[in-house]
Amino acid sequence: MLHTHIEQTEEFIGRHIGPNEAEQAHMLKVVGADSLDALVEQIVPANILLKDGLDLEAPASEADILAELREIAENNQVFRSYIGQGYYGTYTPNVILRNILENPAWYTAYTPYQPEISQGRLEALLNYQTMITDLTGLDVANASLLDEGTAAAEAMTLARRSSKSKSNVFFVSKHVHPQTWEVVRTRAEPLGYDVVLGDEADGLPECFGVLLQYPHSLGTVANYEALAAKAHEQGAIVIAAADLLALALYKAPGEWGADIAIGSAQRFGVPFGFGGPHAGYMACKDALKRTMPGRLVGVSVDAQGKKALRLALQTREQHIRREKATSNICTAQVLLAVMASMYAVYHGAKGIRKIAERVYSSTFLLRQALVKLGVKVLNDTYFDTLQIESEKAPEILETALSYGVNLRNVSPTSVAIALDETVTLFDVQDLVDIVAEAIGQETIDINDLADAAEDIQVPADLARQSEILTHPVFSSVSSETDMLRYLRALADKDLALDRTMIPLGSCTMKLNATAEMIPVTWPQFANIHPFAPDDQATGYEILFERLSEALCEITGYDAFSLQPNSGAQGEYAGLLAIRAYHKANGQEQRNICLIPASAHGTNPASAALAGMEVKVVASDANGNVDVEDLKAKLAEIGDRLSVFMITYPSTHGVFEERIVEICDLIHAAGGQVYLDGANMNALVGLAKPGVFGSDVSHLNLHKTFCIPHGGGGPGMGPIGVRSHLAPYLPGIVDEQGRIDDEDAVGPVSAAPFGSASILPIPYVYIALMGAEGLRKATQMALLNANYIATRLAPYYPILYSGRNGRVAHECILDLRPLKETSGVTVDDVAKRLIDFGFHAPTMSFPVAGTLMVEPTESEGLAELDRFIDAMIAIRKEIEQVEKGEVDANDNVLKNAPHTAESLLSDEWSHPYSRKEAAYPGGMDPLKKYWSPVARVDNAYGDRNLVCTCPPIEAYES
Repeated sequence: MLHTHIEQTEEFIGRHIGPNEAEQAHMLKVVGADSLDALVEQIVPANILLKDGLDLEAPASEADILAELREIAENNQVFRSYIGQGYYGTYTPNVILRNILENPAWYTAYTPYQPEISQGRLEALLNYQTMITDLTGLDVANASLLDEGTAAAEAMTLARRSSKSKSNVFFVSKHVHPQTWEVVRTRAEPLGYDVVLGDEADGLPECFGVLLQYPHSLGTVANYEALAAKAHEQGAIVIAAADLLALALYKAPGEWGADIAIGSAQRFGVPFGFGGPHAGYMACKDALKRTMPGRLVGVSVDAQGKKALRLALQTREQHIRREKATSNICTAQVLLAVMASMYAVYHGAKGIRKIAERVYSSTFLLRQALVKLGVKVLNDTYFDTLQIESEKAPEILETALSYGVNLRNVSPTSVAIALDETVTLFDVQDLVDIVAEAIGQETIDINDLADAAEDIQVPADLARQSEILTHPVFSSVSSETDMLRYLRALADKDLALDRTMIPLGSCTMKLNATAEMIPVTWPQFANIHPFAPDDQATGYEILFERLSEALCEITGYDAFSLQPNSGAQGEYAGLLAIRAYHKANGQEQRNICLIPASAHGTNPASAALAGMEVKVVASDANGNVDVEDLKAKLAEIGDRLSVFMITYPSTHGVFEERIVEICDLIHAAGGQVYLDGANMNALVGLAKPGVFGSDVSHLNLHKTFCIPHGGGGPGMGPIGVRSHLAPYLPGIVDEQGRIDDEDAVGPVSAAPFGSASILPIPYVYIALMGAEGLRKATQMALLNANYIATRLAPYYPILYSGRNGRVAHECILDLRPLKETSGVTVDDVAKRLIDFGFHAPTMSFPVAGTLMVEPTESEGLAELDRFIDAMIAIRKEIEQVEKGEVDANDNVLKNAPHTAESLLSDEWSHPYSRKEAAYPGGMDPLKKYWSPVARVDNAYGDRNLVCTCPPIEAYES
């Protein structure tokens, strides 16, 4: 069962669902339905509609479920962690904890595709990129990746695109973190790369890329200048998996010859979280920037010539290039990247260097004491990690555990100890005492060694010569008051769910309730190392088991993997499971993935990365899968069919009536059905994919199950599968790099359970809603969308609809005819909505020139009507253009959004009034949101690519 509780209550359901009973009745009348059940029957095909409800417990109260989750959390044991291996103890400055991680202005924001209302988070991300390029000594950094392991895999494919070598070998140093090696190996195999693990000290094979760890996973810091030069001689790309804190003291990768640097920003103020979420990073030389994966924040100008920020270059390249995309990245880890960037702003260059020096001197002291004890320390160079070789290794580990301390178990004769910024001299003494006791020696008093650490210096050939964090933004904060005001100023520039409806199609921007968020920062969830012994994480084990059980019941699948830490990673993991299943059945020839033309761009990109050949199935005139074309494709490819990927309800916002027939056709042809779970918000409690024909789905927990979008991440994309695919779910890697199940597909994320610390959010949501609430939420998502479609249909054509003229949980407004009659584009409407205080719906996807609107169940009638009224008012403004009543090029639409500065300027040459520009539709001036910049010039930003912070005066000019 999902939970136990003393008192059953439905109070939360009414708080999650926007419209109350009276408003629901009004809306049903508008759309012409007698009840929610009647509306659902008009929309959802009868052959998939559930006859019985979900087998979940009744809704819990907030107090009860938080008390229960507290009991679960208490089963986790928070030990002092010195495991390292890419995850380190850190202090989150409280001003960042409260004002970013726990602040809905930051965690409920959407990906900054609309730059005018995203200037605050874009500036924070530009700070992040500047921080990364500065520390790595490279030219360009992206605005975060998922984690270090997947960043290494992305760097491998970037190296393959960039290298002139004809070799198919990718060399991985044996000194990289074990989980990184496994993720790289998983990603390389479908692409046909030959990954070689070896010791670079023995020389390099002919290869297109080299992955090095800097410092090594077990502590040594190597001078890689000669190796990098040799790699370049043979045309290989050099990749450094580098520790950001170490780079405050050690030579930057760009300074010793690396072409790409990757890693994690976790130790910059982001807790362990049992493995995530953490922001991965990537930086590269300028020559590689136009094929670098992920999002890139660039500096541009707005319509008034002022500096303005935007996403640049390859931001959504998979939606354009599809199966030819170089990456399937969609979700980043923006919220965590913002935290890391603000950690650097908060501490500044002096503070970061001081932290690094403290870690280094503590490691020096520990090494001195261990050597004096007679312990063999294997590394002469180090930053924070020491490797001990001793026959007493098991005793050292056991003694440490008895004192509540975790060390890294390297082998039966070897232990590693990794220090971090939280370590004090008392901690160092404790470690010395533990080792001394385990080996039967009298301990050493580190105070007797302290004098030797005063003048300690990094070896000259390894030491960093350049300054760090030189941009003025990193020296702009000298007090918490300064920091608090800076964070507030950035948040005030943005629009997030705490201010307004974000009606994005297929993105489900619904309520992220405070009660769901609270457990994330509890120490028992936040402070567990991902490779801590299993018995220290039994609370997580309980959480995973209960959440998986609930997700299986909701979806009809038999098993779940919680590892994929984004929706696209879930797609990839599901496709790998299908690939492995066919291979196990002796049908390796099945390598074709059929995908409807309307699919999300990540679908074909994921299929290509999984080593599959993509073929597109046409859509019919109503936006459904063209079943006749599907049959023709099946006949054409025969026994090469691997999988059919379909989004359901469709990307066009319609429940396709022939979904069961489609699934049957695929199975009859020997293929598997992958149902993209992006639109699961229209299915929960009404239909189960695992029952009506799908074999595997990923669930966007950052959509349907209330993990907030965080400005573009964190996301979670766990996959559910039917029993025959369960053996091929992603494998779990331990601290020694071993996969727990030989049959499993390799890991797709660096941490065993992905971004584990945010999984309490969907757990609490499901418990608070119960079966009844989840079904009601889905019904209301359908009602809200049909209410908008019904009211706006007289003004904007609804592009696609299903049976009875109904849409699913979203609708597509067709603006293409208006462009022909008025010249007004979808961009003009999107920017004018900013003047009304709205984030625009999804623009030009899945059909160019359209807006896709998804209201979710959480928006109440007043906000729905406010949006509808805004769209009607905009339609009247377009009509004025059509009739020639206003200038076709100088009007409120073409010049939107209007900034306060432009409205208060001495010059006003426009043929419309300032009031019409500022307060459209009779808007209340007291509720006005002011865009901080005018319309951003995207083309200028791409032509003049700048991806680090410009001088402060550039902002002030």
